[in-house]
Amino acid sequence: MKTFKKRDYPVSEIRRYLEPGPIVLVSSAWNGKFNIMTMGWHMVLGFSPSRVGCYIWNENHSFEMIRRSKERYANFECRLADGRQIAKHGLFIWEVVKAHVATSPKYPETFHYRGEGVFMISGPSISLRRKFKPENL
Repeated sequence: MKTFKKRDYPVSEIRRYLEPGPIVLVSSAWNGKFNIMTMGWHMVLGFSPSRVGCYIWNENHSFEMIRRSKERYANFECRLADGRQIAKHGLFIWEVVKAHVATSPKYPETFHYRGEGVFMISGPSISLRRKFKPENL
């Protein structure tokens, strides 16, 4: 196994190693106003019901519209499932109520944020399906 030389690193900057999720667009509407924002901080929280979480900074223009409307429309239509973490952490927990997915390509290239203004395009897909138990797929 290859070993890597390591050095101390500022904990305030570790997000660059955790963030490479795809950038998504979040649209919001509230009280006759509309906005769209890019977001890279999101996570899967459950499968049935399908739940996702996302961080939205309270100074972001979309924050209040999303908090008040309790819905978000994009490729996944969501309703706010749990708002208890919004005030303290800016964490919105959504239930996906409808999904729209392109039929092709099966594995599209996605745009990912790596932190500090650096982005990447996803690489080739590899299947390790045979290494999984069927119940874990």
